[in-house]
Amino acid sequence: MERFYAPERRLDLAEEQLAVSSVPEKQDAGEKDTGKENRPVVIRVKNLYKIYRVGDIKVRALDGLDFDIYKGEFVAIVGTSGSGKSTLLNMLAGLEKPTKGEIEIGRVHIEKMTERQLVSFRREKVGFIFQAYNLLNTMNALENVALPLSFRGVSRKQRLKEARKYMDLVGVGGQARHMPNQMSGGQQQRVGIARALVVKPQIIFADEPTGNLDSKTTMEVLRLMQKIVREQNQTLVMVTHDNNLASYADRRIRIMDGRIVGIETGGREALYGNAEKKECNDNESK
Repeated sequence: MERFYAPERRLDLAEEQLAVSSVPEKQDAGEKDTGKENRPVVIRVKNLYKIYRVGDIKVRALDGLDFDIYKGEFVAIVGTSGSGKSTLLNMLAGLEKPTKGEIEIGRVHIEKMTERQLVSFRREKVGFIFQAYNLLNTMNALENVALPLSFRGVSRKQRLKEARKYMDLVGVGGQARHMPNQMSGGQQQRVGIARALVVKPQIIFADEPTGNLDSKTTMEVLRLMQKIVREQNQTLVMVTHDNNLASYADRRIRIMDGRIVGIETGGREALYGNAEKKECNDNESK
């Protein structure tokens, strides 16, 4: 019998804009995510379900998930199309309500929030990185990065100051006055990462962040994401279908048919290639 999958909503910022060197250790799918971690839990998911109706058929997009994500951790949620990974990301970001279960973020149960509270939660606590960058073509790079702060009532002078700081951090300070169509894909994605960071979020959610980039630029973005997680003690949750990309995360939660089928720990370093290393050394010596 043919299987049906409910369409998974993509992350959308319009609402806010407009208002492994080590061998991975595998964990069994049913095993509790406990033990050696001493870091604070940032995300706790308990018995999470999302059930859609397709005619008379109930489709379990998420089928009883349990896991924790810790502060300062880079986690990849990995699965093929229709596996439930994007639905899960939408649940964690407060873009969809679960049918059943708990999502606790910073000791707050977001499944109990009203829509107004969820808008505030996304604005104050969450940063997003998108596959398609989602930069506004009518604004330059600096204005795009500063945009989320305008919804917090931050003055123009202060938000531009903050935006410049994060553009420098991700290596695109020289493109501050460039329009999106004047930048490469890698530069646009760096601007997108700066925009996610400028709100000092509790969590950054990345939806296939390198899907539109070539392999060299993909590695540059991976290095940047690893750097942000480690140096800023930032929690980053990435959704991807790409096993190679996922291998650079600290931990991989594998999803199939709405269930966790495995959890792997240990990630690879996004190392410089010889040409990139030489370029980096040359820049440092100037």
